[in-house]
Amino acid sequence: MIISVIGSSNPATREHVELAEEVGRELARRDIMVVCGGLSGIMEAVCRGAKSEGGTTIGILPGRAAAEANSYVDIPIVTSMGYSRNVIVVHTGEAVIAVGGAYGTLSEIGHALSDGIPVIGLKTWPLTTNGDGTDIAGAIIQAENPSDAVDKALAAVATSNHHH
Repeated sequence: MIISVIGSSNPATREHVELAEEVGRELARRDIMVVCGGLSGIMEAVCRGAKSEGGTTIGILPGRAAAEANSYVDIPIVTSMGYSRNVIVVHTGEAVIAVGGAYGTLSEIGHALSDGIPVIGLKTWPLTTNGDGTDIAGAIIQAENPSDAVDKALAAVATSNHHH
C-alpha cells in the first residue's frame, strides 16, 4: 500500500516537521510506502521518518533532475511538470495525510477531495464550507497525532469507493 503525505517545503513550525517525521515512521512500521513531492520541509521529514524505520519512499519531483530529491527519497520520479505534479502525488496514494501546508498543499487537498480520495489532516487547512456555502467541515478527517492519522487513513481506505 502507498499513502501520500503532503505539506509545505517551508514548514511554519518545528512541530509540523516533527509530526511529519513521526507519520513517516508510523507508515514504515506498518509496511506502507510513502509518496510525496520529494523536496524539502514536510516532504523531507516524512521520508526521513520512513527511512529510519526501513520504509520505502517515492518522490514525485516538479523539475527535470532526480538530484533535486531530498536524500531520503528511494525512488525519484522526475516529471518536469511543476505544480501539475500535485495531481500525481495525490493519485499515487490510496489516502492523503496533510501536515500543515501552504497553497500547494491546499491544491492537493482539493484534488483529493474532488476525486474521492480520503484526506486526513494534522494541523492543516480548516475547511468549513465550499464556495457555494455548503458545509464541508467533515471533508478532511482530523487526526489528533501521527499514529491516529495513519489509523484513520487505513480506516478510510477500507471504506472508500476510490480504489487503485
